[in-house]
Amino acid sequence: MTHERFEILAQAYGGDVARWPAAERDAAAEPEFARIVLSDAGELDAALDLWAPVAVSQSLRDAVVASAPAPRRRWSLNGWFMRAGVGAGLAAACAAGLVVGVMLSDVTQPPTTDDTVSAAISNYDDLSGLVTLEGA
Repeated sequence: MTHERFEILAQAYGGDVARWPAAERDAAAEPEFARIVLSDAGELDAALDLWAPVAVSQSLRDAVVASAPAPRRRWSLNGWFMRAGVGAGLAAACAAGLVVGVMLSDVTQPPTTDDTVSAAISNYDDLSGLVTLEGA
């Protein structure tokens, strides 16, 4: 087992090898390295074992519960209709804007007729002489 793996196991499971998974208990490590790593992990284990939650009095618990905010009001049908109405109004405004935009786009574009296209095409010179197959 590598030193890094041994340190990871010691940090995860502590300095007592009996707490380690059975498959990892027979970890082969240098004795001096293992002693140092397990000693450090054991110090942390001892510090954690000393910790205990602070006892809280019933009056403090009651004061905390009393100062908690009131529960939120449940959704009412009236409130739901109000929010739905606002959403429907926004959707209608979007649809109206789309319709007006489409209607105005026809007004702003010049009409194209066959005569306009024919006049535009007739002004181009014959370009067929520029294209040759000799260089291809």
